[in-house]
Amino acid sequence: MTPIAITGIDCRLPGADGPDALWEMLVRGRDAIGPVPASRWAGGPPAGVPSRGGFVDDLDAFDHAFFGIAPAEAAAMDPQQRMAAQCAWRALEDGGVRPPDLAGGRTGVFLGVMGGEWTWRLADPRAVTPALGTGAGHGMIAGRLSYLLDLRGPSMAVDTACSSSLVAVHLACTSLALGECDLAIAGGVNAILTPALHVFYARAGLAAPDGRCKPFSAGADGIGRGEGVAMVVLRRLDDALAAGAPVYAVIRGGAVGQDGRSNGLTAPSRGAQREVIAAACDRAGVRPADVGVVEAHGTGTVLGDMIEASALGDLRAGSRDRPCLIGSVKGNIGHCEGAAGAAGLVKLALSLHHRLLPPSPHARTENGALRLASRGLRLAKAPVRLGPDALVGGVSAFGLGGTNAHLVLEAAPRRERPRPRPRPGGQGTPGRGGVFTLSADGPEGLRRNLAAQHRRLARYEDGDPAALCRASNRVKTGLAHRFAAPVTDHRELLAVLASAADGTGPLTGAASFGAPGGAGRAEPAIGLVLPGQGAQYPGMTAALYRTSARYRAHLDAADEALRPHVGLSVRDLILDGDGRIHRTAYAQPGLFAVEYALGRTLMDLGPEPAFLLGHSVGEFAAACLAGALSLPGAARLVGARGRIMEELPRDGAMLGLRWSRSRAAAFLDGFDGAEGPRGSGAAGVSRASGGEAAVCVAAVNGPRDVVLAGERRVLDRLRAMLPARDVLPLDTVAHAFHSPLMRPAAERFAEVARTVGHAPPAIPVFSTVLGGPLGEVPLDAGYWTGQITAPVLFGPAIATALATGPTHVVEAGPRPTLTTLIRRMGRDRAPVLLNACAGPGGTAGGTAGGIVCDDLLEVAAALYRAGADPDWDVLHPDDPPPPYRLAPYEFSTEHRFSTQVGTVLDRPRERPDPPPESGPAPAPAPIRAAEAACADDPHAAAVRAALAAVCGHSPDRIAAAASLHADLGLDSVMFQQLARELEERLPGRPAVPVRALLAGGDTVAGLTAHLRTRPATMREAT
Repeated sequence: MTPIAITGIDCRLPGADGPDALWEMLVRGRDAIGPVPASRWAGGPPAGVPSRGGFVDDLDAFDHAFFGIAPAEAAAMDPQQRMAAQCAWRALEDGGVRPPDLAGGRTGVFLGVMGGEWTWRLADPRAVTPALGTGAGHGMIAGRLSYLLDLRGPSMAVDTACSSSLVAVHLACTSLALGECDLAIAGGVNAILTPALHVFYARAGLAAPDGRCKPFSAGADGIGRGEGVAMVVLRRLDDALAAGAPVYAVIRGGAVGQDGRSNGLTAPSRGAQREVIAAACDRAGVRPADVGVVEAHGTGTVLGDMIEASALGDLRAGSRDRPCLIGSVKGNIGHCEGAAGAAGLVKLALSLHHRLLPPSPHARTENGALRLASRGLRLAKAPVRLGPDALVGGVSAFGLGGTNAHLVLEAAPRRERPRPRPRPGGQGTPGRGGVFTLSADGPEGLRRNLAAQHRRLARYEDGDPAALCRASNRVKTGLAHRFAAPVTDHRELLAVLASAADGTGPLTGAASFGAPGGAGRAEPAIGLVLPGQGAQYPGMTAALYRTSARYRAHLDAADEALRPHVGLSVRDLILDGDGRIHRTAYAQPGLFAVEYALGRTLMDLGPEPAFLLGHSVGEFAAACLAGALSLPGAARLVGARGRIMEELPRDGAMLGLRWSRSRAAAFLDGFDGAEGPRGSGAAGVSRASGGEAAVCVAAVNGPRDVVLAGERRVLDRLRAMLPARDVLPLDTVAHAFHSPLMRPAAERFAEVARTVGHAPPAIPVFSTVLGGPLGEVPLDAGYWTGQITAPVLFGPAIATALATGPTHVVEAGPRPTLTTLIRRMGRDRAPVLLNACAGPGGTAGGTAGGIVCDDLLEVAAALYRAGADPDWDVLHPDDPPPPYRLAPYEFSTEHRFSTQVGTVLDRPRERPDPPPESGPAPAPAPIRAAEAACADDPHAAAVRAALAAVCGHSPDRIAAAASLHADLGLDSVMFQQLARELEERLPGRPAVPVRALLAGGDTVAGLTAHLRTRPATMREAT
């Protein structure tokens, strides 16, 4: 048989909400048997039946809003459907799968179900509604799960009585082996909704008076019932290992058989049990004697225990010297019937995972009549460490009607857990950084789950933050309300989670997009800006180069392209912290290499930029990233540009001023470069006595932000004339860039520029030569030659770009430069400004600690919070699969729905049926209040009241902007009900066809407006 990996587990069993809680209870040898909850059965347990059993807490709680299910529909759903939906989601997360990623794929659902008491509600005609039709029935439990997650693989509910869930797992393994599905959710669910089976077991002489199963014990006296849900996520082992999925244990083989005609329909058969176990071992490729531990069916009936021990003993012949350990989870939680086999499977998988078999409750005095020792069996009375010879196990489930199942498991191969690398100076665990992500369906859900993660991660004394972040990126990123925080230390991560979850302040680092449930989602629009000369510094991005494989690859590619034109490795120059990086011949290619590598890394991270804008030499990186220049072509241009400019006389300078462009032009018109203020020639240019331009406006960086360029002696004199408050800080340069003094360089550069081809950009480019969109202007030799002497019109260009409505602007440069200019512009509706690197004063430029650039992480976090789904592997492309399992999703328990079968008090309609021949009954008070509030708009009142009646929502929750599907949970059946409700509430109008409702759009306001303007004609109604 194809080996099948158990990659995820979740359960909700008596006394154990989740596999961690179950394992703790098992290891401690406790049971969770208690009295029947007072709210469970009307009138309590009947006389003569056990009044105790294994019951889960809060069976009536269901987070219907999380799944987009209306309250009326949730009230009509079998509690087994509710439990299965939440358990499946958590099991998938535990298996390292983001549930939304499965939509449309070949994922199978195989659920064992025995109890069908909820269908008894259909016997009461007053209770029958469309929602109850889909809320009851075995098949709908599996179908509902496939529907909620949009799964396209096989989907089935299996009922073979007490073996149902183990048979379901066997069918899932077979389906995976045949290639019918690529991932499977399998398990079982059971809810004790009535005392019917209590009565049956008692009258058949099968019930334990105290409600406890005591498997293989001298005190065994019958069955104690239990309830709950247990599910596993299954994948072919090769697929699981290739995907880096965690593995609890491996299913090697299984078999299903039948007792046939034995001494009674409900009586077990020793031979049939022996045959199915032997068949499972044969398919698994192991000898029965090699099985070191068996999770037995173990109901605790005298006959059942005897038959099972005998069947196992028959298979252990010749191996008495190495007894097989046996036990049964039923001693802890009771007999969970349809979920019993899955509960036993979970126990065995956890035992193999932890290499430990928990003790069996009630095992201190084993039943001597079973002769366990002579049969090569041993009942675990205390926790037993599983050695290498006990890492193959079996699990059995035998059905009341005779259908038997057995699976053979083995422990998963051990994986080396990466050891934390020491932080320099011995300051604890480092941790390369990452972005810890979490998502939920609302702010309260986010706080609740942040607290759950904090509780789980606090158990790791010194966790690897990068691995924890990778785990969160893989699993916890699919919902509308999002949290993301860059972290580089485990203690820092715990502090961030605690402060976000404590409820004392806003959710720092959290945001939401779209409507609840993800409706109306829109990804952020990102502008990428690239700075010019002056942003460089020795060692820029050195830490990022060491820790980011993706950035390293892109910088290496740029360096290789530049090397023939620069004469050395600009990469090595940068990483060595060489001061020559400030020389123009190296500054320009160095900046280009860094900006190209940062831009490519950001574009790999996603989403694609809405526009690109480069300042001066930054335009070359922008053109290359946009596809207008090839990397070799751009490298040739930049290398030549820097070299040619370096050879110019070093007598130029630049001066930044807090002036507008018009003020600077007027000043220069009246300034004589030789002697001071006096008349001059062309506007905005001051001329020396020889007629050459002495000073000009070289850059317009904002409304009150200009840069002058010209001869150093002239600018020194001009600076002395101006008040200090007018002067902006500007790095010292050796040349008057973007001035007529650069014409000699432009003439020489033109020869090189004509040798480089170009193409139309694939991403919109805003030109700082044109001061606006590039449009149809080609990025050819003429453009690049003219750019050398033309002023940089960054201010006009970025203003035009910002008018297109980007949500974020990211600077792909070695330090904040252009974002500082944008911030100085003081725009009312500025986008979020982000920097890929912090600069020499931040961790991005530091060399200690080996930490990923904080600012690149913050960019990823900010974009995720805004609705993007970054490719998180860009931050950790070469890292092994994360070794951690995060806490599963914690659902709300705020909303409660009846679990009693014999009542119709929770009927989904808010309006009672009218008494016979008495006319329509008045609407309930909440709906009357809603109608009164909208009395001036009868259509709005009718829509809200009708929706409240159909969906079960409180009218005050039915906001105008609410989505009919995502927020209110309407489906096609409910639209039919809504049409009828509207007909009653809009008297005098023709019937409202469903097509008219669908034409109104997906919001309450849209539907209301459509009905208000819809022609009231009988022709349309027909």
